[in-house]
Amino acid sequence: MRISRKDFLSSGSKYAAGAVIGAVAADSLMNKAMAGVNATWPFPYQALDPEKVRILGHDLYYDATYGGCCFGAFAALINASAAITGEPYTSFPSGLMLFGGGGGASWGGTCGAVVGSAAFIALVSAKADGSALESEVFGWYTQTKFPTNISNQYGVQSKYTQNKYTQTLVQNTSGSILCHASIAEWCKTAKLNESTTERKERCARLTGDVAAYTAQILNDKLASKFTPLFVSPAIIAECKGCHSNTITAKMECTQCHGDHRTSTTHAAELEGVPAGYELENNYPNPFNPQTRIQFSIPASATVDLAIYDIHGRLVRNLVASEHHESGKYSVEWDGKNNAGGKVASGPYFCRMQAGRFSSTKKLTLLK
Repeated sequence: MRISRKDFLSSGSKYAAGAVIGAVAADSLMNKAMAGVNATWPFPYQALDPEKVRILGHDLYYDATYGGCCFGAFAALINASAAITGEPYTSFPSGLMLFGGGGGASWGGTCGAVVGSAAFIALVSAKADGSALESEVFGWYTQTKFPTNISNQYGVQSKYTQNKYTQTLVQNTSGSILCHASIAEWCKTAKLNESTTERKERCARLTGDVAAYTAQILNDKLASKFTPLFVSPAIIAECKGCHSNTITAKMECTQCHGDHRTSTTHAAELEGVPAGYELENNYPNPFNPQTRIQFSIPASATVDLAIYDIHGRLVRNLVASEHHESGKYSVEWDGKNNAGGKVASGPYFCRMQAGRFSSTKKLTLLK
């Protein structure tokens, strides 16, 4: 039988499409499919330097022959591995990942950097291990501010070989793995359109960031110390109301469809007319077990107020895209994440967005 397109895309490594094979076990099928590069699956993996991968991912995004987010992330990991291991990476055709650019042939689906990175994980991991690692990359992407501080710093310092833009770029958390949602949210935050140099550089830096995180968790897995950090938001269970219960899903829908829930966290309105936008320092700070956060808006606006950890990952939505009239408001955080679990002690950040206003405050949980 002929290897199907579905099998090709799902494994990320069955590259000898068209080979005639018999009815054999999955591992045997994979090994025959990889015969063109004289290798068996999974490929051998040796620890990579995440920072070298980050720079490679950024620069390969701009590759004149191939380029793009999916190719950039995948080829960064392949090339870094080739430099250490040699074959089978040296002759692997990374160009096959061109299909994933722009969310899949520019259809705006899953971010190509995620697809390319997940494909590399599938290439070097047995199925049981790969699934957890791939899920971590997907989840981490939805809760991380891009570009990261590291990639912004590299841009300012001209550490890349492709230095298209050497200033700090606006950061945002898209909350979605979808290319169109991720780019739209960033453009809205940066007040730029998608055709600008800044947006392209944002995606280049993001590509390096995702590839670097992939190398990091693969290194952790190799050292037997990988622990998944992503926790699915509680709202996902409610998405089954629109999508059939037979569908397996981990993706939050509010970025595209709004928040249809009755929030369990309410911002109480205070007296007084605010003179401008303001996010006040929480009180008490440090705190245990809860703290109060006050914010003001001088005109009606859609407000987002959320807690992030020191790695930029979303911890808790306190006010999730809710419309508020002008006024002063107060909301409490009880030291729990979106799944209802208590978070570890340490520093956190509260970020508020309302219209064009954005502000971040540091808060510390003590136990």
